Amino acid sequence: SAEWSPEDEIEWLVQSEGGGEGGWEGGPDADAAAGIDVNAMAEEMGLDLLELSRKKIICKRCHGLQNFGEVDEKLRPGWTEEPLLSQAAFRDLLKPIGDKPAVIIAIVDLFDFSGSVLPELDAIAKDNPVILAANKADLLPSKMGQARAENWVRRELEYLGVESIANIGGAVRLVSCKTGFGVTAMLEKARSLADEMDCDIYIVGAANAGKSTLINHILAKNEEKKMAVKFGKKKPSHASAHKGAVTASPLPGTTLKFIEVDIGNGQKLYDTPGLLVPGTLTQKLTPAELKMVVPRKQVEPITFRVASGKCVLVGGLARIEIVGDTKPFLFTFFVSNEIKLHPTSVARCTEFIAKHAGEMLTPPLAPGPERMEQIGEFESHTVDIEGAGWKEAAADIALRGLGWVAVTGAGK
Repeated sequence: SAEWSPEDEIEWLVQSEGGGEGGWEGGPDADAAAGIDVNAMAEEMGLDLLELSRKKIICKRCHGLQNFGEVDEKLRPGWTEEPLLSQAAFRDLLKPIGDKPAVIIAIVDLFDFSGSVLPELDAIAKDNPVILAANKADLLPSKMGQARAENWVRRELEYLGVESIANIGGAVRLVSCKTGFGVTAMLEKARSLADEMDCDIYIVGAANAGKSTLINHILAKNEEKKMAVKFGKKKPSHASAHKGAVTASPLPGTTLKFIEVDIGNGQKLYDTPGLLVPGTLTQKLTPAELKMVVPRKQVEPITFRVASGKCVLVGGLARIEIVGDTKPFLFTFFVSNEIKLHPTSVARCTEFIAKHAGEMLTPPLAPGPERMEQIGEFESHTVDIEGAGWKEAAADIALRGLGWVAVTGAGK
């Protein structure tokens, strides 16, 4: 058929040769009995059996996520009614972690902080130490120092009522799961704690916070160390050598079960399913829209001077406006560079969104009106802010799933 080529057949036979779990029962003997000469077939088709044997077999879901960032809605947590993929099932998987000694690495997304801090974190960790890894630190504007960002994280955790970070051994670390910034030092601390407690390490967090990306980075570094021991130096490898080790994608709910990683010295590290945080906008976006919303490059802050009766549209997904008779404020947006921002008047913004969503205003993508209806109406929140002057932001307004807006000005 069009979906199963002769090359696929050969690869499957090579991978499953020898039997075992999920394999071709009987191996080479069964091939011979069935009149199948794998070597002859491969030679006739010009295929390299050794090269094919190195390939890793993955399921259709993981293949779609790894290569296209897409998955059937029936297999997407939060979109499916399948009980095994429900949030209740995932939470049940995480509950036993706090009942035994464990080191918890809780990953949060700096660009979706309030939407990626697990409300259940204290209940999951209980008395165990929590290292909070603030991911995507490499995408912060260069002018924002690490100390300032770390202090901001601590203030936000206090505001959200997260107490487990104060457990003995707890810490806040700025990291980049993609580039590896800060990961080595964070992992050393986790391993040191795990040695003292004689326990394993668990990575927890909201869906799409970066857990699987972190695991893949750790696996790549472990492989480099093995090569260095074997060859006396770092051996160059193909860029995709570790692709598929752990499936990672921009889509929330990629990981479906615990994934064990041996990090040496008898220690195990576990990747866990991400939980969906209520009220997060990313749950409603398509894979293509998610690629626009999740920052991949260093964010370039954009500032607008907004007066009373004016607003700024964040694509077609949100709007920030000044309400009442007040002085103008500066709104500085920290969102993905691919999100289109548009200042306009409050009086005409509804009409503007209806007309230009999916075109001038993205995300959502086309068809704009249909996607806006699927996403649903805006949820309104009124915030009273007292300006602290023009040299510092008076407040940060979080847009769950998108980023945040720094508000600067004088007056109220």
